[in-house]
Amino acid sequence: MTTAELFIQHVIVFASIALIMVFSRWWGRMLAQFVVRYRENRQLGASADSHRTMTGGTNRHGFPGRTKPLLRSGLLASGRLRLSSLLFAAVLGGSLNTTAAADESWSSFQNGGNSSASNQSRLRAWDSVSDASWRAEIPGYGQSSPVVWNGRVYVTSVSGPKKETYHISAFQLTDGEKLWQHDVKNASPQESSNYVSRAAPSPVVDETGVICFFEGGNLVALTHANELRWERNLVDEYGKIEGRHGLGASVEQDATTAFVWVERSEEPYVLAVDKKSGKNKWKVPGIGATSWSSPRLIPVGETRHLVFSAVGSLTGLDPASGARLWSLDGINGNSTPTPVPLGDGRFLIGATTGRGGSRRGGRGRSSTGGEGAENAPGGRAAKSNGVVQISQNGEGQWSADYLWRAERATSSFGSPIAHDGHAYFVNRSGVLYCLDLKTGQEHYAKRLGGSIWATPIAAAQQILFFGKDGTVYFVKPGPEFEKIASAPVWAAKTAAKPQTPPGRGGGFSGPILYAASILNERVLIRTGKELICYGQ
Repeated sequence: MTTAELFIQHVIVFASIALIMVFSRWWGRMLAQFVVRYRENRQLGASADSHRTMTGGTNRHGFPGRTKPLLRSGLLASGRLRLSSLLFAAVLGGSLNTTAAADESWSSFQNGGNSSASNQSRLRAWDSVSDASWRAEIPGYGQSSPVVWNGRVYVTSVSGPKKETYHISAFQLTDGEKLWQHDVKNASPQESSNYVSRAAPSPVVDETGVICFFEGGNLVALTHANELRWERNLVDEYGKIEGRHGLGASVEQDATTAFVWVERSEEPYVLAVDKKSGKNKWKVPGIGATSWSSPRLIPVGETRHLVFSAVGSLTGLDPASGARLWSLDGINGNSTPTPVPLGDGRFLIGATTGRGGSRRGGRGRSSTGGEGAENAPGGRAAKSNGVVQISQNGEGQWSADYLWRAERATSSFGSPIAHDGHAYFVNRSGVLYCLDLKTGQEHYAKRLGGSIWATPIAAAQQILFFGKDGTVYFVKPGPEFEKIASAPVWAAKTAAKPQTPPGRGGGFSGPILYAASILNERVLIRTGKELICYGQ
């Protein structure tokens, strides 16, 4: 072979590799979606009798069926896959689930602490509510965050004057089409009102399906095709669940385990549940304090700690065994914001004013105080907002302490967010604080608008703040405040209509924006009764 021929062969090889690198991501997504839908088609066909259908079947709870066919793609109509297509896509696509799932999922509450979508550079504010790509009605009412996997959105809700029925609904991300609905009988019904949580815990999702926990004690795992994988009634197993205003903790997950925090009034507990079988890996006592925040896995070196924020303390558990590793006491107002991982054993923690409360039990000192002290600038609630570092001494003992504390910044129901070297907090009055992430130095404090309940999301060169009353604020990141735009989510006439369900406590003046996520340049917003999508 001549030198020229050898050179030409090398050029062809390198060109082929370049083409594979360019197209692999696209083909990976295509194949991942194909395989998931193909499996669902097989599952639907194999278990047609057990599924709820549009023709009036019933599920195992005795509810009328509402499942709709999932697959309409021409590629899948025959239920067959040509070997040549599979081999070609496999060569170009690589992994079936990892790359596509990572790029096209919002897998848990606050996306596991990664509330950033930095690759969404073309995300733009909208001008009018008519710019919504789609709107979908949610059965009943709910306060959980939507989760997304491979083009499907999953959301939970509850209906009935005594919260008799929980719902798990699946929608198509592209157009909002409802794919199926799964109904679950509440294990411990109670009167529905503004004073108790209503389907508040958010589910988790992965390649195998969705796992949902409800404050009534139901724990349910479904496939993406709405097949029941396993189901548990925690009230039957561990007794009734009672707590101040109900439970709010969402499910946390790693590759094999779902973590469920039941911080009830008496004998609270934490479960580590095998995602495949639904059986306990371990069960340990809870924190023994008021909380509506969620557990969060925080990276610490080569391991992770499962961190809990409850009034008066922060606590870290070993996710492998449930062993308590450390506790940091003397904290005020940390009942609602969830810890935000920063890497290297650090996390951002928020605390709000007027919710100091007291610990019901547990170790360490109690930190309580009147609302006036917390509301004062530089009060105890502000001092509980900041960055915490987890560390280990030479004897292997773990501890945690603040690297810095805020002077004035506090949080509301939404957690703070870290982005591009800065930390952002929004207080109960809608004032946005920007602090240096390394030092805690305050750069500015500017009013956005009303209160914010949903956690902000960073998207490329802008941060989205979701006003409770239906306005999304687009703010430029950095030490100087610049509001890029404001976008309405619903019309003013909608805001005048109460959206809360019937029950004690009356209704709010209109919808409430509870949560949001960003997928493929789409902004997905959840209210009590509706799922709304802006962007394409």
